[in-house]
Order: sequence, then structure tokens, then C-alpha cells
Amino acid sequence: MKKNIVCISCPIGCQLTVEGSDGNFTVTGNTCKNGETYGIQEMTNPQRVVPSTVVIKGAMLTRLPVKTADTIPKAKIFDAMKEINDVVVEAPVKMGDVVLKNVCGTGVDVVATKSMPAV
Repeated sequence: MKKNIVCISCPIGCQLTVEGSDGNFTVTGNTCKNGETYGIQEMTNPQRVVPSTVVIKGAMLTRLPVKTADTIPKAKIFDAMKEINDVVVEAPVKMGDVVLKNVCGTGVDVVATKSMPAV
């Protein structure tokens, strides 16, 4: 199997070509080791950080920006969004506070990406 992808490990955005199967992959086009790791991961188990918002009560704004604290499997993004969409928090919230633990059983928490004081 052969796949051309753009690496998102750093701002360079190398054009990668990943070839192989059954755990034997070669990556070309990368300028750093991160590109090789990213290319192989994209072929075997793609992961993403998921940014979103949740409802916040008692604050100046009605939505609080959040994200997964680490990557989760790409296949679980829609399930994660269903869980995230059900979250309602109360102000005050500090950046980095956990608003949802262990999203979709991934072991990854969803955290606030902005502090929001109570009004």
C-alpha cells in the first residue's frame, strides 16, 4: 500500500510518501524523525487532538473552548464529540481544568483551553 500525506508534526509540512504493509513501512520526504513516526502512525493507527466547546453557566460567555489533552484514535472522534456535546460546566473554570475524564474510554481527558471567571 502506498499513501501520500502531508506531515503535521511540525510547521514545515513535509510531503511524505509512506509505503508498505504488515508493520513494514518506509517513509520518504521527511526532513526529521518525527515525519517518519507520523507517517507510520497515519498508516497504522491515526490519532488526533480534538478541539471543541462546551456549555458554561455563570460566565460572561455561553461556550467554553476545550480540547483533548492528548491525541485519541481518529475513529473515535465522532463518539468523543457526542460525549463532549453533553458536557455543561459551571464558572469559574481555569485553563487546564479537566471538564471530561477519560473521553470514550481512551484514557484521555478533555480540558479547558481558556480561563472563564464567574460573573
